[in-house]
Formats: sequence, structure tokens, C-alpha cells
Amino acid sequence: MESCCHPYHNELDRAERGGRPRVYFEGNNVDNDAVQGLLDLVKLSGSPKTMEQRWAIVVISKSGGTLETAVAFRTFLSALDETCSDDPSQRAQLVVPVTGPDGRLRTLANALGCQDIFTIPNGVGGRFSIFSAVGLLPAAILGLDVVRLLEGAEAMNAHFISAEPGSNTVLDFVAACHLMERNRGATIRVLSTWGKGLEATGLWYDQLLAESLGKDQRGATPLTSVNTRDLHSRGQQHQEGRRDKLITNLIVDNPRCDRVTVGHSQFDQDQLNALAGKALPDIMQAALRGTNEAYTQARRPTANLHLPRLDEASMGQLFQMLMLATVVEGRLVGTNPYGQPGVNAYKEKMNAILRGS
Repeated sequence: MESCCHPYHNELDRAERGGRPRVYFEGNNVDNDAVQGLLDLVKLSGSPKTMEQRWAIVVISKSGGTLETAVAFRTFLSALDETCSDDPSQRAQLVVPVTGPDGRLRTLANALGCQDIFTIPNGVGGRFSIFSAVGLLPAAILGLDVVRLLEGAEAMNAHFISAEPGSNTVLDFVAACHLMERNRGATIRVLSTWGKGLEATGLWYDQLLAESLGKDQRGATPLTSVNTRDLHSRGQQHQEGRRDKLITNLIVDNPRCDRVTVGHSQFDQDQLNALAGKALPDIMQAALRGTNEAYTQARRPTANLHLPRLDEASMGQLFQMLMLATVVEGRLVGTNPYGQPGVNAYKEKMNAILRGS
């Protein structure tokens, strides 16, 4: 959503959104105020008399046993019942589950009479499920071109299979990361995104790398930063802190929106008239070059990944490249990249506490 939609998609009116709905995400946390805030928002719609007022739920959980998602679903389902005046047939049209072939959510979806249920294949874990209905359905709802997204992933697969080391993006990325960790102690991997549109991608990669490789006292620690914002905070440590980091710049070469330029003003107390006529992408590029030069001078290892633009094809390639790289590195270090026993441990403890056992 952040990378391919208008930066303020949900604030646009229906016509400006191309008739696509607003989309909000909940159920990945148990934050009371966030849930209540979204409840307040959807309840403002009142009775669904028009398409503009109507709201619906896409609930995504492979098993239905993840407590955060299950609690949120029950909460918003109750609010939807009020909106639908407890009409089961109307409710069944407005709840779309994405779940595994069996499990609690599948059973609940059948009991609710949901008209559309999308299946997550058994062998696909959550962090690897972006090209299943888990990622494709929300993307389609937002009006994104899911075919181009998949074509991007396919193109990366073909590149990975055919390109030799030295020109193979996946293998070269793995080699740089692995050798820096093994030979230089770079156990922290900073994915430094240049622009806000890739922050959510970075957070997904945090989960992908941490859950896949963080086992048996192994695995680098992922960290997402957004520049130039975080140059004013983390940049200090990256420049002069411990030498335990590999910084990978994730760079978008061309903006999606019209270029914003610095104007000339009769009030030059801010001394910006010297920059009049320069566009924000020019300033971003200067910040990137300046940062890389400063890191080079301080002998701080960096790498660059370039995306031509933020669109579905580029994002498909990026997602697939990072998943392939994670699996390759897992095999390289002798770790099964697909399990997450540590996550399951916390879930068991939490449920035992809540249920008083």
C-alpha cells in the first residue's frame, strides 16, 4: 500500500481513489487504543445505506489460532453485526477470510456462511506468503496490478536461476551479508530505505530475516531505517558507533509523483534561495551521496540496491529477491529458514497465562 498507492490514499475522496476502498490494518497487535480508534472510525459509517458508508472485513490467518488476529476479528465482527442489523446474509457478504485449508478460522468462516474464502497453501509460512492470497487479495482490493507483481517475482526467479555469481543479485547480496557477518562481525543489518514508501517493506523484511535465521544462537539482527528522517538519530551511531553493521541502501531512482521544487522567496532568512529550483529528489540524491561518502571515509561498509521506481513489477522483484536470499543464507549457515519455534514458545506461554493454567 505504501509503496504503490497514493501516499495519502485513505484521505482521498472516493473519486480520487478510483472507487477503491480505504484500507486499514489491525489484528497484528493487542493495542487497546488503536483497536478502539478504528472501531470509532468504522462506527461513524452507521447503517450501510450506500457504497460509501459500507465497510467490510478481510481477515487473514492461516490457522485462526493467532491470538492477536482472532481477538481483533471477534471485536470487529461484533461491530459489523451492529452495522448489518444482525442480518447474517449481509454479514456473510462483508467478511472475506484468507486462511488455511483447515483450522479454527476455516471452521468459523463456514459457520458464518462466508461467500468467498481464499485458501493459503499448507506449505507456505506467513512471512513467505506475500504472493498468495495473503498479499494478493489486499493488493487487488487497492487496485494494484497483481499480475505485474507476480511477473516481477517471476523475472527475479529467472534471474536467480540463470545469472552467474558476480552478476546475480540474490547470490551477491547473500555473499556480501554472510561474509561481512562471518569475517567482520557485522551482526546488525540495516536496511536503509531512502523514502517513506518502503518503510513497511523494511518491517516485513525485519520479520523475514529475524524469524527465518534467528535460531540456534545464529542470525543477524535486522533493522529498518528511513532516510533522510533517521539520519538525524541513528545516523550518528552508524557513523561513529560500534563496527557491527552492514548498511544496505534501498534506493528508488525515480519518484512516482510530480517533482516538488524549492521556490524562490523574498524572505531568505532560511537561506534557501541558493537551492531555488532544485527538486526534492535532487536533495535526496545529494543526501544519499553525502552519507555514502561520509561512511566510506569512516570505513563503514555499505551496499546499494536500486529500484527504478515504486511500482508492482519492481516490488515483485524486490520481495522475491529478499525471500530467495533469506532461504539461500539459511541453507548456507545450516538453519531451517521456514520454522519459528521461538515465536511458538511465547504464544504457548501467553495462552497459559491468560487461561490461568
